[in-house]
Amino acid sequence: MGFNNWAHYECKLNEQLFVNTANALVSTGLAQLGYRYVNIDDCWMEMQRDKAGNLVANPKLFPHGMQWLGDYIHSKGLKFGIYEDAGYMTCQKAPGMYGHIEQDVRTFASWGVDYLKLDYCYPPADKYPGKSFSQVARIVYTRVNDELRASGRNMVFSCSPPAYVFGQPKKFAEVMSWIGSVCNLWRTDDDIYDAWTSVLANYEGNAGLARYAFPGGWNDADMLEVGNPGMTLTEQQSQFSLWAEMASPLLISTDVAKLSPAALKILSNKDVIAIDQDPLGRQASVVKQIGHVDILSRPLANGDHAVALFNKSERAKNISVNVMAIGLPAGHYRLKNLWNKQVSETRLMITAEIPAHGVVLYRVSRVH
Repeated sequence: MGFNNWAHYECKLNEQLFVNTANALVSTGLAQLGYRYVNIDDCWMEMQRDKAGNLVANPKLFPHGMQWLGDYIHSKGLKFGIYEDAGYMTCQKAPGMYGHIEQDVRTFASWGVDYLKLDYCYPPADKYPGKSFSQVARIVYTRVNDELRASGRNMVFSCSPPAYVFGQPKKFAEVMSWIGSVCNLWRTDDDIYDAWTSVLANYEGNAGLARYAFPGGWNDADMLEVGNPGMTLTEQQSQFSLWAEMASPLLISTDVAKLSPAALKILSNKDVIAIDQDPLGRQASVVKQIGHVDILSRPLANGDHAVALFNKSERAKNISVNVMAIGLPAGHYRLKNLWNKQVSETRLMITAEIPAHGVVLYRVSRVH
């Protein structure tokens, strides 16, 4: 949970943005709710290494340097994240890590980095003739993981290879067969952008991957667009609900200091955050579809289930579903609506009126 600048700012970044974001995460109360990572994406560095081969932060954008910024973020009780690429160059053609893996990991550790997002834009396929995309990625990312473990600093490792073979089932399955043994989280889809079509596409790509998720290994459907102008509040609330149901990381990408009260309320919903952060670490599965409505169920650590009814259509729907049809045994259940906080009970049916593009999210508890 935290912040990444890319979806909202892309390369329009500087030191002050991350100082302001760290301050805003604290002042809004979001930090206290778990939004602790302040992650810098591409475009932070000079286009060449220094004479010793070290990465250098762009001095115009980051006049105090990365160690200073990391120290500032840590002084707020937050965590510091940075971006690189496992290949020859980053996606914006700054120097990549390949050929400098040990050196760059040492640099990041010296800066106090807590989170490494490692992209895969210019892979070193030419160095491994005869090997597949997946095999080369596994070699390179495993090497980085080994160096991270040897660095003496505990860094979260966010990886990108699955996103580069998204839509290619055979290649995707090859990458997914090993990614969880090397990385803590992995992008599964195209870059998200501030539109309902993009959020829906990333949901569709991630919703069927529950078998790959486990505590400490997460399918990452990409950043939250909550607080940006491209979607309605209903759609923003739906993204937040679905990402929580899918155990996806919750990384805000907006101007945190200028969040509207309505957007801040969505991001601050403790009941929904608890679903996302549930220690059992199980991702929801789509257990039933009724027309354009997906019904997702996620088992939780205390025996409850998080059940989401997601209306993908353009008009409101009234849906009723039998508890046994979504994998729950017959019994007496308490339903807590995690958005309007209403509590009801049922012995058989879960019924809801769902707005267009809306999600009704319940925590379902067995009444003993």
